[in-house]
Amino acid sequence: MKQLILLLLASNFLLADLLDFKTIAIAKEAYKAKNFERSALLYGTLNIKEPTVMYNKANAEYKAKMYERSIESYKKAKGIKEEEQRLYNLGNAYFKNNNFDEAIKSYEKSLKLNPHDENLKNNLELAKKKKKEEEKKKQEQKKKEEKKKENKKKKEQKKHEKKKKDEQKKKDSDKKEDNKKKDEPKKKSDEEKKRPKEEAEKKMTPQEKKQEAMRKRELKHMLKQLQKKKMPTMMYQTDEKKAMQNEKGERNAQNPW
Repeated sequence: MKQLILLLLASNFLLADLLDFKTIAIAKEAYKAKNFERSALLYGTLNIKEPTVMYNKANAEYKAKMYERSIESYKKAKGIKEEEQRLYNLGNAYFKNNNFDEAIKSYEKSLKLNPHDENLKNNLELAKKKKKEEEKKKQEQKKKEEKKKENKKKKEQKKHEKKKKDEQKKKDSDKKEDNKKKDEPKKKSDEEKKRPKEEAEKKMTPQEKKQEAMRKRELKHMLKQLQKKKMPTMMYQTDEKKAMQNEKGERNAQNPW
């Protein structure tokens, strides 16, 4: 019974291996026919994790532009004889995926194993150049974002200042309106006081108006004269006072008793 079970298990494993080998053969044919996507999918159905199979799978995925998958497969293919080629291909996959740091690392590792490969050297220089361009682009993008933030801040500040100015303008307007309302009774009172006088002037005859005008001129003239005489009068009084003191002093000097 045990022998039968072992025989069945062995036959199952053998069948699985035969199926895997058949799948590998179909996948290779698809790769040769440049049907890379089908080849990659066929390799993906296998349970075999042998480095050479994983390397072929990674190549198919790379050709099918499945760069992220190919990176993982190239990593699992470690241990193949062509290690410098695996690292080179891994660097290419990183490069295509715009991961220039990892591409440079893979190229440099490959270059240590194969220092005379001109294509490898060119790809390494290109990856370094792309890295610099990417860093420059990031710096420019950062500057743009900072400028955008600064412009937004200025815009908000201007908006705040305008709001503050409008509020102050409204306050001034309200205050002016309040003062106007407060002045209205006084103005009305002044107008009421002025009205009888104006009405009286309207009822005057031309002769009366002429006399009133003369009276105003005379009054104005008298006020001017008073203003002119005010200072001389004070000076005169001061001089007169000094003269009286001097005279008194002279009398005292003549008559000390």
